[in-house]
Amino acid sequence: MRVLVLFCLLFISTPFFSQTALERGYAQKHYDKAVYKIPMRDGVHLYTVVYSPKDQSKSYPFLMQRTCYSVRPYEKDVFRSSLGPSPYLMEKGYIFVYQDVRGRYMSEGTFDNMRPHIEGNDLKNTTDIDESSDTYDTIDWLLKNIKNNNGRVGQWGISYPGFYTAAALPEAHPALKASSPQAPISDFFFDDFHHMGACLQSYLKAFPVFGIQKKEPTTKSWYNSGWDQLNALELDENNAYEYHKALGPIKNVSEVYTGNFFWEQMVDHPNYDDFWQKRSILPHLKEVNHAVMTVGGWFDAEDLYGPLNIYKNIERNNTNNKNTLVMGPWSHGDWSKERGIQAVNHIYFGEKISTFYQKTIELPFFEFYLKDEGEIKLPEAYLFDTGIKEWKEFQTWPPKVEKPVTLRFAENNQLLIDQAVEETASFSYISDPNDPVPHRSEIVPVGFTPRKFMTDDQRHAARRKDVLTFETEILEDDFTLAGEIMAQLSVALSTTDADFVVKLIDVYPENAPATKATPANVEMGGYQQLVRSEVFRGRFRKSFSTPQPFVPHQVEQVDFPLQDILHTFKKGHRIMIQIHSTWFPYIDRNPQKYVDNIYKAQEADFVKSQITIYGSSKIVIGGNNQFAPK
Repeated sequence: MRVLVLFCLLFISTPFFSQTALERGYAQKHYDKAVYKIPMRDGVHLYTVVYSPKDQSKSYPFLMQRTCYSVRPYEKDVFRSSLGPSPYLMEKGYIFVYQDVRGRYMSEGTFDNMRPHIEGNDLKNTTDIDESSDTYDTIDWLLKNIKNNNGRVGQWGISYPGFYTAAALPEAHPALKASSPQAPISDFFFDDFHHMGACLQSYLKAFPVFGIQKKEPTTKSWYNSGWDQLNALELDENNAYEYHKALGPIKNVSEVYTGNFFWEQMVDHPNYDDFWQKRSILPHLKEVNHAVMTVGGWFDAEDLYGPLNIYKNIERNNTNNKNTLVMGPWSHGDWSKERGIQAVNHIYFGEKISTFYQKTIELPFFEFYLKDEGEIKLPEAYLFDTGIKEWKEFQTWPPKVEKPVTLRFAENNQLLIDQAVEETASFSYISDPNDPVPHRSEIVPVGFTPRKFMTDDQRHAARRKDVLTFETEILEDDFTLAGEIMAQLSVALSTTDADFVVKLIDVYPENAPATKATPANVEMGGYQQLVRSEVFRGRFRKSFSTPQPFVPHQVEQVDFPLQDILHTFKKGHRIMIQIHSTWFPYIDRNPQKYVDNIYKAQEADFVKSQITIYGSSKIVIGGNNQFAPK
């Protein structure tokens, strides 16, 4: 399992390129490598590796990635197998810069998850630091000390490095001309380790990476003891569902992860308090005056909230901005590599889609803004329709619509499109946290972070009595859903708390054929493909910072977004909505009896609840659903 975890970390920070793109060893043949310890304003030195083109007959821009996942290889004469976001940029020639952020690997200082941004730190005459100031100081040093630079800097990063890219947008150095946050974390209460306030239990293997401080600069991982703590439990890791059930209440994790400061922060801050609010980069995305291209995957189980909301906040808070959104049919970071066939789990999307992105979208972006070469023709939003499997261009996102689409629930499991329903109708199920709904259709081993389930078959859930299922008649024409989605549920509980999972599903015809991505054990006829989903912790229905218990049997409103969509449901398909209250082990189990802190809930607190959804509920797509947590 440790090998799998280390591979996942390396994948995040190291793009994979086909050897047919450039000959093997291209980087070492065409670049020189140098190492520097760059001083920050508070005296801390950050370990930085610079790869400069051997051809010094012209000047080059910098293209930089700051990472918490190591700038390896650290050996003087050993090179990365590839440089930059793609082989096409490596071939064009840049000064590539990789930096261990403070507190990680060979850099000095103390690591802080999502270090809070200091508003107004652009004065640069203070020793106060944040990720923006560290980036500023690094750029300033590079401009003055690295020969043959053209005075321009670009940056990119995927996942956590995507956050470091976004964190450098406010109070940016004047030489920073192009930034591409990719799958960026934006707010840890809504990205990665939480979703709408619910803890992602499926992330337990990740906590040692972010919750153990190193004692001194090191080229090796130092957090292995955290996995040793979990492995000592000797649970069966071949079945993730049973493994996490055997852990018992999530409070038991605290007995294992002793000394893990990140886990302790999660436990100590179960609500969206000042601790988490300060770690959101979204409120600080103001006065961004250089080009930004935010990239994400429609099927990213880790960071879908981040790219969409970083793009929207830049758009909302900055006039005359050069702001582009790119969303493709990828899982987390998959645009950085090309496997030929693009598929997510069982669903096939096409050929060489990552190559198209790298050559047609990413390469022109950096070439234009950092070298004045070529021309920029990017639309406001370059998005992939995941139903008809085609790229689409938009001049505004979300797109402007005359009337949003409304999905309503009716008797006999009917899902109605833009039709009136009996609003007093009610639909009930018994949710049992001790028999939670699996988030996967197959038995899978314990992983580091979830990935494949984002297009998974939902027939396993539709068969359960604790899952409400509504579907349309067979569609007579193609039907496109585009824009923001808001679930507006009228609910009543027999207990004082519950979670709500809403899933938007594409139901295939019974004669749907297999594709290049279909394994032998999966039947595509009648496949119920997950398209978009979200969980919401009911206690936060009025405020993420001030949770409230439900009054049993009292009807209340629970509204939350499912993140954006661009998906055409094809003629002959159906649209389905599923609603349930457990989703395991993707998220932790809500006891359904209100307790002040779910991380400390006892076994006896986990009780069954009768959940009722009323006909006045609806799912709205394309409306003015701007989500602002409070």
